[in-house]
Amino acid sequence: MQAELVAFREEVRSFCREALPQDIRRKVAENLALERADHQRWQKILHGRGWMGGHWPLAHGGKAWKPLQRWLFEQTLAEEGAPWLIPMGVAYVGPVIYSFGSEAQKRRFLPPILSADHFWAQGYSEPNAGSDLAGLKTRAERHGDHYVVNGQKTWTTYAQWADWIFCLARTEAGDRPQDGVSFLLIDMASPGVTVRPIGTMDGKHHVNEVFFDNVRVPAENLVGEEGKAWRYAKFLLVQERLIAAETGRIRHLLAGLRAVAASVQEAGRPLGQAPAFAARIADIAIDLAALEAVCARLLAHADGDAPGGVEVNMLKIRSSELQQRVTEEMVRALGRLGIPFDPADLDPGATPPADWPRGATGMASEFMYLRAATIYGGSNEIQRGIIAKQGLGL
Repeated sequence: MQAELVAFREEVRSFCREALPQDIRRKVAENLALERADHQRWQKILHGRGWMGGHWPLAHGGKAWKPLQRWLFEQTLAEEGAPWLIPMGVAYVGPVIYSFGSEAQKRRFLPPILSADHFWAQGYSEPNAGSDLAGLKTRAERHGDHYVVNGQKTWTTYAQWADWIFCLARTEAGDRPQDGVSFLLIDMASPGVTVRPIGTMDGKHHVNEVFFDNVRVPAENLVGEEGKAWRYAKFLLVQERLIAAETGRIRHLLAGLRAVAASVQEAGRPLGQAPAFAARIADIAIDLAALEAVCARLLAHADGDAPGGVEVNMLKIRSSELQQRVTEEMVRALGRLGIPFDPADLDPGATPPADWPRGATGMASEFMYLRAATIYGGSNEIQRGIIAKQGLGL
């Protein structure tokens, strides 16, 4: 790795250790529930350092990081226990707006994304259009200077916090399902927008249903050309699948697993010294190192914001499976302590039983949450189909 990248990684590591608030660090370390205010506080700290949108072009407030530098930044933050850098604004819709939006849209929407004053949600998945995104049914009909939107989105991450949602909606029928789809920016405070939480078994509030009932959207909030949004949607999905590698998060989880294994006793010695357990942890560590090497090699040769091709699909598959393997080992390490689970224990003020290892409740929650890792962001079955078709010609 180039010396300047090594120095940059150490700069990020030092900054994170000094600037990340301790209360937020504790919540992340113990997998406790974070609030919008926690994410916003940390993002504003990053913005003050000029790192909130480091991969953005200089002209739009970024630092024009190459993909490898961006990956090192996000990996290091995760390793150091920083909150997930929620991607819907800075990684997803921001690049779409500065790549395909009007000058007025760039002036209006980009600054509050970088400053973390506006939170965004992603309006892609629908009840019958998840991995089959082209099957979406939400409609937007043009009436003079505005569109009227009707439909439903689902699995909408952090819609309960969002000020805005970027939404795919069908504006006309086309010869293919991908035709006639438009990309709209919708104010979540608009009359007719309803958000309903979807309960998940990890005990946290991540996802929601979002309903649009005759929602009026100014025509000036159309990004790019009407009916041509499939191009923008694919551009965004490449960003999503690159981020899905999440190697830093895996390394952070692995460090937590090792700490638990060192504190849990089995047959009179730390679990981490048990040969079978140690061998499984070593296998995960080796696979993670291999994934990091592939990421570094792939990103070192990427020219744009993110590499194209089936490689990004492969990264998503490998990463999601590794996340599940690590959390499975967490539950094994907890043994009987991993069986009972009360979401109330995820509150930062809760007091767990005295004999529980630190963060045990959060580890059980993380295990359950990451059952979805092979589904969200495009299911791994869909990813394998893309690889077979586009990569292998099958």
